[in-house]
Amino acid sequence: MPLQQVSRQPFLFYKRSFFILCAAVAMAACGGKQPNSDQWNVYGGNKAGTRYSSLTQIDTGNVQQLAVAWTYHTHDADTVNHSQIQCNPIIVDNVLYGSTPQQKIFALDAATGKQKWVFDPLDKKSGDASFFVMNNIRGVSYWASGDDKRILFTAGAYLYAISATDGKPIPAFGNKGRIDLHDGLGRDVSQLFVTNTSPGIIYKDLIITGTRVDEGANAAPGHIRAYDVRTGKQQWIFHTIPQPGEPGYETWEDPNAWKHIGGANCWSGFTLDEQKGIVFAAVGSASYDFYGGMRKGANLYADCMLALDAATGKLVWHFQDIHHDLWDKDIPTPPALVTIQRDGKNIEAVAQPTKTGYVFVLDRATGKPLYDVKEVPVPTVSDLKGEKVYPTQPMPVLPKPFARQHMSEEDINPLLSAAEQDSLKKVLQSLHHDNMFDPPSQTGTLIFPGYDGGAEWSGPAFDQQTGLLYVNANEMPWILHMKEVKAAQQQAENWLQAGQRLYQTNCITCHGPERKGGGNYPSLVEANKKYNALQLDTLLLNGRRMMPAFRQLSLQERQAIASFILDNKKAQATVFTGPKAAPDSFLQLPYAGTGYIKFLAKDGTPAIRPPWGTLSAINLNTGNIDWQIPLGQTAAGEQHGVVTGTENYGGPAVTAGGLVFIAATSDAKIRAFNKHTGKLLWEHALPASGFATPAVYAVNGKQYVVIACGGGKLHTSSGDSYVAFSIPDKK
Repeated sequence: MPLQQVSRQPFLFYKRSFFILCAAVAMAACGGKQPNSDQWNVYGGNKAGTRYSSLTQIDTGNVQQLAVAWTYHTHDADTVNHSQIQCNPIIVDNVLYGSTPQQKIFALDAATGKQKWVFDPLDKKSGDASFFVMNNIRGVSYWASGDDKRILFTAGAYLYAISATDGKPIPAFGNKGRIDLHDGLGRDVSQLFVTNTSPGIIYKDLIITGTRVDEGANAAPGHIRAYDVRTGKQQWIFHTIPQPGEPGYETWEDPNAWKHIGGANCWSGFTLDEQKGIVFAAVGSASYDFYGGMRKGANLYADCMLALDAATGKLVWHFQDIHHDLWDKDIPTPPALVTIQRDGKNIEAVAQPTKTGYVFVLDRATGKPLYDVKEVPVPTVSDLKGEKVYPTQPMPVLPKPFARQHMSEEDINPLLSAAEQDSLKKVLQSLHHDNMFDPPSQTGTLIFPGYDGGAEWSGPAFDQQTGLLYVNANEMPWILHMKEVKAAQQQAENWLQAGQRLYQTNCITCHGPERKGGGNYPSLVEANKKYNALQLDTLLLNGRRMMPAFRQLSLQERQAIASFILDNKKAQATVFTGPKAAPDSFLQLPYAGTGYIKFLAKDGTPAIRPPWGTLSAINLNTGNIDWQIPLGQTAAGEQHGVVTGTENYGGPAVTAGGLVFIAATSDAKIRAFNKHTGKLLWEHALPASGFATPAVYAVNGKQYVVIACGGGKLHTSSGDSYVAFSIPDKK
């Protein structure tokens, strides 16, 4: 019988008892140490990463009364460069901590939105801004011991510790309040791109952190590290690319790969079982993303779920969901720590959504799958010389996929004209598209689900009351073409020739051979209208968000690239006397992708039939999908009278009040759904798209939902606000 149809008094008693039990289970999963269960103390809601709130003041009966309680403006949006706010703020002791588009950290009164303090890492008083990439800060970490209360976060290449009380740097931490993430990786990466978007996680007096690194061949290794929260001293490191004598080293056919290969980085954060002392990480792909001829083998611990001893960094178990990744199928979010029912027993587990649309459900203590996982043969024939495609990939029998994994001619968007559909069918026919694991090729390969999921960095929400895992997903096909890259020339060059060569090596993957960009990467065709040579050199040195810094390039190499991109004829004639790169089979790749290209119609409409974004409720006890709905609306959908869904970035939060809150869509709305049925109960327009995850909390008995409204992605306007909602007090 449906839950909402039952109204007997005995049931209310059992429901209340069950809720208390579930709350205890949830606290146990997080270690049982919640400073204030009414608040949102950790990125993702709790250390279990379930984005769950036990608050019930706002429920299915009154959610339509929600109204804006307060709005906070950061006043530093960059509308020209499409700045964003991807932050899931935390709320501790009635104070909200968040980040701004320009990487400032602030503290607010969580009940009123009144600012308490702001810390600007680019302020001259905070130290020099060298190697400072403008990046998205998706959240912060909080640690306290007595009166010593700290906020830890990464901006640029630095991990900072500042006072939670006044926002001032902690002098005893590292070098005047910060440590350089380039240090301590075991090899010289001082000129490579190293930063972090997701916050580290606190275990006792340690902060455990990952990194974001370049996705090209010249990437730093993504090893996981732990630092002393008080001093900033590195306490342990786990090599995600194993070194000689370490388990997993044998999965790289070249014995020297570990000296050169980068990536395999944990960029999406961590979850933690404090009682067991185990930290869980989801690791991305090894570099370079789309060609693996220099990294043959399964490539542990790339594309792995890792369980590590939180105190020492020692491996407890691993599970690899993609062998020898050639599709940029990073595991996009740390696994949620859940308890499921199997054969009448409660089993502590981890649930890992993936870009491929699968959810892997594993025993938390051992990493063994709780639903069958089969090694399925996949296409292995590649037209790229030197490539060795892995022959099988793991695929779970259950849970059922939450996103489409194949596109055929029948899936061409029916909302388009017949002529446009025919044109798109011809494009599809020209691509390898029969299997999700068709290898990258020079003729073209369909990447579906796309580079941004299936699931993506925002992560799922889990409700122990229902046993449902709530996952929002993208269903956007992309096209990958590989192009042969000419080896570095040894004869004399001018800046134009050198710039073209260096562009092929460093820039073509994101911006394409014709500099037209695509996806999240802008066109450079008219860059000379936006930048002069000095401004472009600054951008190459420091990077910005998705673009890494290129400090490994010499001044003249950067000048040569700039002369090519800016079409500076006078500079292009200059004789190039810069360094000639020594041949290196690990870095001088024979192939590169030609850009991140979505499969779109001429008017920008997706080539595939809707939905283009979804929200699913996956029953982890049965492996079935209880409900799935399109998430968001487009102009095309309005015109044709269908809900299309939109690409979405930012995740859900679920509450004991029966609600799933989510923004994430390009139509700049926040919505509340009935968590049992998926029925839309409330929506509200935002000042800019909320490409972030809401936080749910209470202050003095009053419940709030807050969302960062930064926009900037998907051609939306940039914003600078945090908006909090509550039910107005009765007058």
